[in-house]
Order: sequence, then C-alpha cells, then structure tokens
Amino acid sequence: MAAVLAAATAGIAAADTVELPERPDYTGVLFADHPALVDPHPLRAESWSRLADEHAIAVHFTTGTPQCYGVHATVTETPDAVVVDLQGGTLPEAAGRACIMIAVAGSVEVGLQQPVGDRKVLAGSQPLDKSG
Repeated sequence: MAAVLAAATAGIAAADTVELPERPDYTGVLFADHPALVDPHPLRAESWSRLADEHAIAVHFTTGTPQCYGVHATVTETPDAVVVDLQGGTLPEAAGRACIMIAVAGSVEVGLQQPVGDRKVLAGSQPLDKSG
C-alpha cells in the first residue's frame, strides 16, 4: 500500500491550513501517536472531536490498517487556533511486510497546552490535489 499511497500523492502538494469540522459523534479506530514512521507523508485530517480531558482533542483521518500503518501528530497553539499537522506512514515493524489494502477510519489523541475552548481547530500541511 505504501507504493499505492506514494503514487496517489505524486501530484500533491501541501496546502494552507483549513478549518476542521467538529464531529462529536465520530467513531473509528484509535491510533497511538507514532513519531518513528517509515516513509512519512502528509495525511489529510478530516475532522476533530473534544475529549473528556479538556487538554486534548481527537483528530480524525483515513489510513490503512493499524497493524501496518501509523500516524504522527504535531500541534501549534495560538490564542485563536489549534493547528494540527498529521503525518502518515508505515510502522517500522511492518516495513517490507505484505499488508492488506483497506481504508480504516482512525483518530489520534493530540495533547494541548490549554483547553481548546472556542478556538478554531485547523489542519496544517493538508495534501492538495493539483489535478483539478
């Protein structure tokens, strides 16, 4: 799937930040944040939701199975916004292993210095399809 993802993102560049919709009813597979991904690439954040811990939010995305693929999130906070950058990639222990090609709705918990409150949640480094 890494080759498929690489081919699919060949004509893609990073776009400016975009505001993410809040989806409190989102259900998906919880991915652990994994900073040591193989072949990391920008991953499109789709929405976000509040968590019981007000110093964290869940950011939602679509990727491959959690047995093979992972996500790493970084966050920048300002008084008006929370900007989340997602990177997707292959888990080190899955490198070189055959993985099924299936889309998985996922989320990752992202820690915050301050509660999100009424700040906007923005996605940074969003892949942008330049074909259209």
